[in-house]
Amino acid sequence: MLTKRHFILSAAALFSAPLSVSSAAAATSDRSKWSAWDAQVTPAGYDPSTSNPWGIASRFLPRVVEANPNLIPGDIHVDAIARYLYHIRDNGTAMRYGVAIAKGNLYEPGTYTIKRKAKWPTWTPTQAMIKREPAVYEPHADGMDAGPSNPLGSRALYLYVGNRDTYLRIHGSPNPRSIGGRASSGCVRMIMPHINDLYEQVNTGSTAFLYAP
Repeated sequence: MLTKRHFILSAAALFSAPLSVSSAAAATSDRSKWSAWDAQVTPAGYDPSTSNPWGIASRFLPRVVEANPNLIPGDIHVDAIARYLYHIRDNGTAMRYGVAIAKGNLYEPGTYTIKRKAKWPTWTPTQAMIKREPAVYEPHADGMDAGPSNPLGSRALYLYVGNRDTYLRIHGSPNPRSIGGRASSGCVRMIMPHINDLYEQVNTGSTAFLYAP
């Protein structure tokens, strides 16, 4: 099992839990609206290190921190205890973001490969989610169109084991107040402007380590 031992020099750092999601053919993402949606979810005068209209704890705002020398640039590490995601950079530092992880026992520690990225993704609840909370998820069994109220938010990184889609994601969330807590059905949640920034820096094929709490 992965432990904190591999980790980042500056504070508690590991990772979080992803939500279970997929996209359905019935749901759509209107590309003509992407720019307007990005503007809608990004505060005026946005500065990653100081903008906080969401009222989250200041420690969850993006910060550059020192990284251990043995970590691979491009990889992601999620700390389930501190609720931090670290993206390792090639200059001995990491960009740290606040996240929310899964509720209860839905968190799934492990080593994953990011095999897909999507802007303004559609979303479909898994059968397990529908069975667990039918009143919440069954109305969306055929999928939900992309947009600012979609549970996957503005960007999503899709986590695989080999060629198997785990239905775990690192994604934006329309519920920014959940950051720092346990809120999802498995996925790692981020503030939408924060994952928009991260998304541009992450390459498919990168590894995501989700550490045990």
